[in-house]
Amino acid sequence: MKRLPVLTAFCSLSFLVAASAAEAPTAIQEEVEQVLAVAKAVQAQQTAMAENQTKIDEKLAAVAENVRVARLYATRSK
Repeated sequence: MKRLPVLTAFCSLSFLVAASAAEAPTAIQEEVEQVLAVAKAVQAQQTAMAENQTKIDEKLAAVAENVRVARLYATRSK
């Protein structure tokens, strides 16, 4: 009679370990997919930031050129 509870506990524990081991690859795969999704989102954001920085640099160069031309005209008018 003592062996039956021990055997039942052993079988239950084995079943739980097997069930968690079967779920582990799925959980790991889901985590990997989430990490990849976040990485893709970060790459998209970095691309957008780089494009925005290029636009900012172009506009800044245009403003700097306009200021340079305005200074030239300002010095000629004196």
